Amino acid sequence: MELKQVMQQQSFVIVGDTLNETKFAYKIKHAMANCGYDVQCVGKELESINDAEGEVDIVDLCIHPVKGLELLKTCEKPFKSVVLQPGAGSDEIRAYLTEQQIPFIDGCLLVGLATFPREL
Repeated sequence: MELKQVMQQQSFVIVGDTLNETKFAYKIKHAMANCGYDVQCVGKELESINDAEGEVDIVDLCIHPVKGLELLKTCEKPFKSVVLQPGAGSDEIRAYLTEQQIPFIDGCLLVGLATFPREL
């Protein structure tokens, strides 16, 4: 899945510190919500991706790779793709996603919002 396709999805789970205004997870959460996306947050708000309500299209990792891998391995909730924000990816995460045949991209949702603006 390319970034353009990611930005055409509706339901996002942002994984990271979404309560700290200085963190990118916080900035992504608010930017996505302000553009009309359905956003739920794991890390400081929800404990697990499994706790997200309803369908999840995209899991956006804005968290240390070790914790991100742990959350992915315990996830039982289906989703379409993972976005690995800068600093959130690792060889281990990429190998796990490839092994599990889970689509992923190395990218940034803030870049996606700027490059592929959503029509409301």
